[in-house]
Amino acid sequence: MAKIKTKTHSGAKKRFKMTASGKVKYQKTNKRHRLTQKDTKRKRIARTVGIADCTNAPALKKLMPYL
Repeated sequence: MAKIKTKTHSGAKKRFKMTASGKVKYQKTNKRHRLTQKDTKRKRIARTVGIADCTNAPALKKLMPYL
């Protein structure tokens, strides 16, 4: 019997990517609008890539089985 393919979660597909070592990376928040009133330090920190915590990573990998 053929294996049933699982569907990739569309929201997770847009928000997360996998690194080469298997970690889940995402883009930090607060970098979209109203940037003039935000502190420069806050905007600089928001530019960096975030790595998902080890407690959340297995759940995120389940949402993206083929990525």
